[in-house]
Amino acid sequence: MNTYTIKKVLNNNVLIAEDEGQQEVILIGKGIGFHKKRRDTIREETVEKLFVLRSQKEQEQYMELVPQMEEGTLDAIIASIEMIRRRAETMLNEQVHVALTDHLMFAIHRLNRGLEIRNPFLKETKALYPAEYEIASEVVDYINQSLGISLPEGEVGFVALHVHSAIANKTISDINQYSQLVSELIDLTEKQLDITMDREGVEYVRLVRHLRYTIERVLQGEKLEEPTKIASLLKTEYPVCYNLSWKLIKVMQQALKKPVYDAEAVYLTMHLQRLSTKFE
Repeated sequence: MNTYTIKKVLNNNVLIAEDEGQQEVILIGKGIGFHKKRRDTIREETVEKLFVLRSQKEQEQYMELVPQMEEGTLDAIIASIEMIRRRAETMLNEQVHVALTDHLMFAIHRLNRGLEIRNPFLKETKALYPAEYEIASEVVDYINQSLGISLPEGEVGFVALHVHSAIANKTISDINQYSQLVSELIDLTEKQLDITMDREGVEYVRLVRHLRYTIERVLQGEKLEEPTKIASLLKTEYPVCYNLSWKLIKVMQQALKKPVYDAEAVYLTMHLQRLSTKFE
């Protein structure tokens, strides 16, 4: 286990230290700076809730945020990140400390000034990342109770994206791009099939998840087995859904800048056909 030597105590929750290789790190944890001073040592195994920020860029960004926050707010955010780690049962990308701290700090600031940012992808996020949404819901509840505030439900969606980013090791901008892409694909489907899906309904959730896993396979270059006989049958039997599936695939290809294998059109046609019959 690592031992760290304290260089500077920033507050009760944040320390600047050196690791055993004399690399500067930021140690983050609820109460870890309490009664600590320069040259004291901290052994990693003695601190249950310790986060180590090693990236120079992340350190600089985090150091800019800390002085702007009241200690109670920082305390609540650090406890929230620990809650995410515990619930996710996995190591989190250290970027979450900067990204989520920054996001929540400004969300609280906006709320105090009576400015609410609407979340246009709330329903998509809930359907795309149900486990992360559940964790985010707990985090927002905890922050609201700890700080005596009322962050709106839209914030649960924003926090869920940060949770997914930390667990899946993807950037927030990539995740936002995929949420927007799914939203665009859903709109196109509704327009072409002349239907309106209930955003809380099972058909909507199924389609969103199907599109999510299609996007993930495309990004990973994963190829599904193509049932060729079924392909020609679907093309003849369900031309509307078959053509729509290819329109959706072309939108995906343009957005992701990657090829989409033909087999995806087969499975997407079957899904769309099942969906359209529900609305007949």
